[in-house]
Amino acid sequence: MIDPASDRAIHAVLFDFSGTLFRLEANDRWDALFTTAEGSSLDADERSLVMTRMTAPVGSDVPMDAEQQRAWERRDLDPAMHRAAYLHVLESSGVTDAAARDALYALAVDPDGWTPYPDTGEVLARLHARGVRVGVLSNIAFDARAAFASRGWDRFVGAFVLSFEVGVVKPDLAIFEIAMRELGVTPEHTLMVGDSAHADGAATELGCAFTQVDPLPTAQRPTALLDGVRAYVPIG
Repeated sequence: MIDPASDRAIHAVLFDFSGTLFRLEANDRWDALFTTAEGSSLDADERSLVMTRMTAPVGSDVPMDAEQQRAWERRDLDPAMHRAAYLHVLESSGVTDAAARDALYALAVDPDGWTPYPDTGEVLARLHARGVRVGVLSNIAFDARAAFASRGWDRFVGAFVLSFEVGVVKPDLAIFEIAMRELGVTPEHTLMVGDSAHADGAATELGCAFTQVDPLPTAQRPTALLDGVRAYVPIG
């Protein structure tokens, strides 16, 4: 733990959204939509592959032509390209029924459909209570604020820096600089928490601290946020 009185004390924590604070998990609203154009259902392995491809923080193993690749690369900057990219991912993953793809995509971009990790609310509240500023910094093409507002957690967040709104995606250092400017902090007093060493860990190039969490199913990761932040901030 960093001494709160030291020159490296953490004054702000930036959190990634997907795989860090929240996770996109299939539920009974999804079950009937994992279908082919012929009306057959995808098996458990095929469903798992769909969810993995829909939530991977970087990269894709889905074949793409030049137009599809461009949409994939710009998906978190442009909601229309995000839709095109993930409809292609769904189709390539076996969801060949067009109506089912549309419905699954709508669920994926509904912030209230995302599941928070068990310690999300607690870590945000504890940081707020200590006067540590909090930002949500995400490569995303939809407004995630509702996921926090519906739970009363938006009051703990001082800045939402969403790639499609600011026109920059991680690991571009400019997006971290935007977040720190909005929170009024400098890199040496900032901790970045995320599930990608490539995208989120880029903050270390500016001098930020970084802790990585594993984007496990929410039921399998009860305290990783609290544990990771405790190494830098005395939140109990």
